[in-house]
Amino acid sequence: MNGHRVPSRLYSTSTPQLSEFKDICSQTTDPATYPLANEVKSNIPIYDLAALESTGLTSDLINRLQDEWHHILHTGPGVYVLRSMYAPAKYETTLNTTNTAFNEIIAREAAQSDNKKGDHFAVGGTNDRIWNSFSKHALQDPSSFIDYYSNPWLAAACESWLGPAYRVTAQVNAVHPGGAAQEAHRDYHLGFQEEVACKRYPATTQLTSQFLTLQGAVAHTDMPVVSGPTRFLPFSQTYKPGYLAWRKAEFRDFFQERYVALPLSFGDGLFFNPALFHAAGANLMDPEDGGFRRVANLLQISSAFGKPMETVDSVPLVDATWDLLVERFRAAGGVLAGQELDPETHSLKQREIRAFVQAVAEGYPFPTNLDRRPPGVSGMAPESEQDIVVQGLQGGWDRKQVVAALEKMHVDSRA
Repeated sequence: MNGHRVPSRLYSTSTPQLSEFKDICSQTTDPATYPLANEVKSNIPIYDLAALESTGLTSDLINRLQDEWHHILHTGPGVYVLRSMYAPAKYETTLNTTNTAFNEIIAREAAQSDNKKGDHFAVGGTNDRIWNSFSKHALQDPSSFIDYYSNPWLAAACESWLGPAYRVTAQVNAVHPGGAAQEAHRDYHLGFQEEVACKRYPATTQLTSQFLTLQGAVAHTDMPVVSGPTRFLPFSQTYKPGYLAWRKAEFRDFFQERYVALPLSFGDGLFFNPALFHAAGANLMDPEDGGFRRVANLLQISSAFGKPMETVDSVPLVDATWDLLVERFRAAGGVLAGQELDPETHSLKQREIRAFVQAVAEGYPFPTNLDRRPPGVSGMAPESEQDIVVQGLQGGWDRKQVVAALEKMHVDSRA
């Protein structure tokens, strides 16, 4: 066969180069690039929304702000702060009643005997976590929920990165004094995949991932640096193979050397690219000296475009094909091909079984209900439909067993 081979669509595990990463992260934010920002600290642009509002808001001003915010997330430092996003002068009652609602939810869930929650990039159980605080807030206190999510600045930030159609989700994280820092990481989508799965996604998809989500947070308490506000490594979102790189010890060590963290005030907001290397800090406040929980409502806003054209219910399809699939699985020696579908290590029949499982069942476990389906002890995500089908094949399940397991997963995933 003649001709040159086209470049690989995948990043190899040797692709990430620390020297290149260091060069990227050595950039400095030029304040002149973001003239509407009040100041730049530690490379992070800070916008004083109260001051901007006092000058009179116009559609042109908001459009120019959105241009700056988009540039920051795309090719700039990757994170910006909105001072007074929920200005206490206007939103103090809303924030206080929202905190009361959050505390009531936390107390109610803590009283449940089976309340054992996993967490992302941190040890579960060392903080107060409310999964799906968006829905729970609405059901707990509809009035403050309406006031909270009616904030026009939230809409402006979301639209600047995702356009006019998006879906808001949120999770509360309250870190007690003594709570440990997270490991440096990237976020949803590929940040929640194990490395073996992540490396199978084409480089183009790894770049696309960051454009499908906007990360944000609202400070529900003051957050002095000693309380552990989120740590960031500016410009790191522009490092293309970063979804593989953050898992490597040398990159995490560099993050520890170079991260920055800004104090936040009650009602401040911040937004960042999910591909930015970041980690929640340790709450080092002394509980005997007035230390308090650091509370943030973490916002994860998703693009409207991460959805299929048609709705597919996998359960009746698995139900209809299970007995035939089991026959073929047994004919293939009772062995399932690995995820790579490698023809050198697996037979054609084994690879065909794996290919069918990938076609008929969801391989991605989100969205879900993280209260009922928390991340695994050693992982970052619960089981997917594909995981259950594979488990059923390898475990010798009959049709009723696999259907029951899939139906339970769907019921447990509901809000």
